[in-house]
Amino acid sequence: MAKRILAIDQGTTGSTALVFDETGRVRGRGYAEFTQHYPKPGWVEHDADEIWKVTRRVVGRALRDARTKPSRVAAIGITNQRETTVVWDRKTGEPVHKAIVWQDRRTADLCAKLEADGHEANFRRKTGLVLDPYFSGTKIKWLLDNVRGLRKRSADLAFGTIDSWLIWKLSGGAAHVTDYTNASRTLLYDIYKRRWDPGLLGALDVPAEMLPRVVASSGTVATTTKAAFGAEVPIAGIAGDQQAALFGQACFEPGLVKNTYGTGCFVLMYTGDKPVRSRKGLVTTIACAADGTPAYALEGSVFIAGAAVQWLRDGLGLLKSAKRSEKMATRVDSTLGVYLVPAFVGLGAPHWDPEARGAILGLTRGVTRDHVVRAALESLAYQTRDVVDTMAAESKRSLAGMRVDGGAAANDFLMQFQADVLGVSVDRPKLVETTALGAALLAGRGVGVWKDAAALKKVRVRDRDFKPKMRKPERERLYAGWRKAVAAAQAFKP
Repeated sequence: MAKRILAIDQGTTGSTALVFDETGRVRGRGYAEFTQHYPKPGWVEHDADEIWKVTRRVVGRALRDARTKPSRVAAIGITNQRETTVVWDRKTGEPVHKAIVWQDRRTADLCAKLEADGHEANFRRKTGLVLDPYFSGTKIKWLLDNVRGLRKRSADLAFGTIDSWLIWKLSGGAAHVTDYTNASRTLLYDIYKRRWDPGLLGALDVPAEMLPRVVASSGTVATTTKAAFGAEVPIAGIAGDQQAALFGQACFEPGLVKNTYGTGCFVLMYTGDKPVRSRKGLVTTIACAADGTPAYALEGSVFIAGAAVQWLRDGLGLLKSAKRSEKMATRVDSTLGVYLVPAFVGLGAPHWDPEARGAILGLTRGVTRDHVVRAALESLAYQTRDVVDTMAAESKRSLAGMRVDGGAAANDFLMQFQADVLGVSVDRPKLVETTALGAALLAGRGVGVWKDAAALKKVRVRDRDFKPKMRKPERERLYAGWRKAVAAAQAFKP
């Protein structure tokens, strides 16, 4: 009987389930969005119970679409929105508060205080991260300090990122685990000694008993219950979304780079067993080697990418759908000198400026909505170059090319402009949902469906290679304008 691998891709705005066969072909699919909660400006929350219900629903759809019963699934792989923080009661299995999402900025003052008190260097040295509300640790502290009674009963509570939450539910509460990649995003985990660090836990006043057990990204770590899934099936793959995409892009050799275009942009360079300690605004994080064991990567996170196009659609009404952005951008030859800096929640790597605000610069009377839409798409490529230039300098490796995925990777205009701005080829696979593919490959590798790196690489099939066409002087002129626009956005403080 043919083996099937189920991948659960639990994202920021929705959950996707894909059923793969042994060749990496998608046999079934399910997707549904869930509610975004914005209780205050800068705050973003999710209902963890709703995420669980939506995940079960899309899994059912994917299995029906694939005409596959739960008992035919050889393994389950889970990839998730990283840093989003859930705390639940171990006895009842109920969340004690809504999940605090990675985008949430409520702990900005706490991060500033920790930095002022001299903690920045220690966090950076042990975790590879910067002190920023983006990461999970300060979110846990906020919950313990601000939800009445939580700290007193911390021994009865469990913390987890969304992978931990889903595994807990799928296993009927039998497994409280996370993998190395998700642990490395918490501000609590020493990525070099590979352990929860007592000093970091003390600095944030987070009790160790709340934390999950850290396991490898590939290999059986739990088993589903019949009540939760319909059959007892091994959960054999776990990775944070960006590390899963890196794995799905078959980036197993040091120097290979991928960029995922989603709500944000996430650029990762695989560095293998040798971590590169960033000094210029990137983070060092744990990734997955070809056998699923821990390796290292350099990462740069752009907070607003596809979300900028959504804003043009929903906030300004400049276009009816995100797909129309490509047609609108190609109706004009340039932006007429317009730059859109989408710093709606500050700037991420390599700037890390939480106070920066979005801006549209260079406006003249001749500018139309097409020019603004084109400027928004171009901003994704410029922000990517900001990260890539820093990455090349810190790793001392010239960029040979970039592998791309995510929703906006389907936009041919953006991919060509990205190649032009970088001056290297941009390689797009046929399946741009490489985050889910990575989770499936990790799970399949964990149960022996794919035996080695060569087998994994065969699954990835190229769709198109975008070659740079722009001359270097023009490329550098445009990029210099972008740098000026970013400086102007940073200069304006509300």
